[in-house]
Amino acid sequence: MFYMIPLRVKCVPRSDRSAAAMKKIKVFVARHTHGDPEKIWIDDSLNKAIWAKGGSSPPRRISVKVIKFEDGVVEVSVP
Repeated sequence: MFYMIPLRVKCVPRSDRSAAAMKKIKVFVARHTHGDPEKIWIDDSLNKAIWAKGGSSPPRRISVKVIKFEDGVVEVSVP
């Protein structure tokens, strides 16, 4: 499945915006895949894409590829 996730994190302190975006990705994917937030695995390429401009300016939205395995683990990566 492919999703376009909006990452509007303006109500967070400037230095914590990328970390808040990572949390928002986990919440979004857990809601849409009915998965456990603790079993969501975020790929290194997605992590680098979020943190590319530092901790204070993540992208406004990002396209992700989501794969849910039979054991409940959910993998999130850049398409």
